[in-house]
Amino acid sequence: MNQDLSKGRRTYGSAQLIHRFWPYLKKYRGLLALDLCFAALTTLCDIALPVIMRRLTNSALGMSAALTVGGVLRMAALYAALRLVDAGASFYMQSQGHIMGVYIETDMRTDAFDHLQRLSDTYYANTKIGQIMGRITNDLFDVTEFAHHCPEEFFIAGLKIIASFAILCGASPLLTLLVFACLPVMLVVCTRLNLWLRAAQKSQRFQIGELNAAIEDSLLGQRVVKAFTGEAEEARKFNEGNQAFRRIKTRWYYAMATFGTATRLFDGLMYTVVIVAGGLFLIHGRISAGDLVAYMLYVSTLIATIRRIVEFAEQFQRGMTGIERFVEIMDAPVDIQDAPDAVALRVTEGNIDFEDVSFEYPDDHNKVLRHLNLHIRAGENVALVGPSGGGKTTICNLIPRFYDVTGGTIRIDGQDIRGVTLESLRRSVGVVQQDVYLFSGTVRDNIAYGRPGATDAEIENAARLAGADEFIRALPRGYDSYIGERGVKLSGGQKQRLSIARVFLKDPKLLLLDEATSALDNESEVLVSRSLEQLAKGRTTLTIAHRLTTIRNADRILVLGRNSIEEEGTHEALLAKQGLYYRLWYGLTEA
Repeated sequence: MNQDLSKGRRTYGSAQLIHRFWPYLKKYRGLLALDLCFAALTTLCDIALPVIMRRLTNSALGMSAALTVGGVLRMAALYAALRLVDAGASFYMQSQGHIMGVYIETDMRTDAFDHLQRLSDTYYANTKIGQIMGRITNDLFDVTEFAHHCPEEFFIAGLKIIASFAILCGASPLLTLLVFACLPVMLVVCTRLNLWLRAAQKSQRFQIGELNAAIEDSLLGQRVVKAFTGEAEEARKFNEGNQAFRRIKTRWYYAMATFGTATRLFDGLMYTVVIVAGGLFLIHGRISAGDLVAYMLYVSTLIATIRRIVEFAEQFQRGMTGIERFVEIMDAPVDIQDAPDAVALRVTEGNIDFEDVSFEYPDDHNKVLRHLNLHIRAGENVALVGPSGGGKTTICNLIPRFYDVTGGTIRIDGQDIRGVTLESLRRSVGVVQQDVYLFSGTVRDNIAYGRPGATDAEIENAARLAGADEFIRALPRGYDSYIGERGVKLSGGQKQRLSIARVFLKDPKLLLLDEATSALDNESEVLVSRSLEQLAKGRTTLTIAHRLTTIRNADRILVLGRNSIEEEGTHEALLAKQGLYYRLWYGLTEA
């Protein structure tokens, strides 16, 4: 079973994640600056209201200028104007702020997808697709909210705390210090609880990825499930994952409840300080009634701000977890990439040379090839046969650099394939595999994948060469027929001929046929074999086959065993030797 590569990786601190996220936010710094300016405007009402109430209270008690109707109306007009400013600023924040987040999410998803496209087969052999899907969809949805609200909420909170502290110090420095002394303690407690929240959130995200992977695996294999009456087993596995997710999410909500309860206790502590200390100060004349009213309003504003930050904590942790899981993708190493001085491959003839090539798989270090030397002439059709594990598929995977050799060199027309660009190399190589992958879409779309921008005439000609035109035209909508996910509406032979048409359209110089007919029935095998023979004409071709009848006409047959190439020659010559090939042909050894 595949494993998720994020397990066992180092964890990232919040500062590291913000540093990695900053370039995406920096790109839209103009929008961010305007958003923060409007955020500052929305704080005016909250800051101004206690000042207005203080003025009204002190005037009513005769402690300042006399309270008049005109004075009340002027203060009301000022506050109404501030509310209009607040409404306009809030509209901008709710619209443009969120749109900025969408831009950032889109950029991050684009970068993640581009990076995933460049990762080697080793990564995909060890990572569940459901986990990857969760990282570039759901996780990045949360980054949208984080990108908008994180700078905004902390900026507003900072403004309110600084403004409240400055204004309250003017009325009673001692009471202000007593109230604000609660904040450092609250900060320490909340920081520790945040670490718990972060761990719970990450576990939750990982488990939903596991659940998605299990669902995807079960649904894609639903025919096998039905054929083996495995519904009960699939339900059991799903229920295990579902219950694990329930337990993890339950722990998350306990963490959230603890966090919320702690902040409410600090709310109560701050109100208690104001009531006790403010009441004593009022008794001894060290503070006016208006100042105490303003104190209570500012403390209420401060606590409302802290509560808003607390409510944002869940969103903050989701966003940070989303960024962390994004960073884990971006930090996955690209094992196979262009050399700094890579040039385009020029295939003039089509010679392929393996020079002292050794290979072992990077994840389990299983040694497959040892010091292989092989020359394949231009236009030659070479077949690779032998027992499983001899390295037949590995040889084909090394030519287009799905994996890189661990020793030696592979050359095409004298050019080291590690010194040419991957695009030019893979454009020159056509691959037809046993496991055909067709994309959800039409017949035309799937053939055109061989050469985007091809004309309808070119697509139809490729289908004719592949022996697919007749059955395509018999489909309800011909070339525009929808073939379903992975070509589920087509037979195995039809899917294989479409994949061959795709390669015909690509028109590569080099051709790799990896057991292209082994999964077909006899009738389909005959049809596909004809198509492959047509495709191989004039191209350097490597053919892997378990059914030896399909390669008896190959120019040269290489028999791979535990000691690299054990035999080579034509079909007749190898039979005459009565060696490994002879035993394979007569079924005396399993291929």
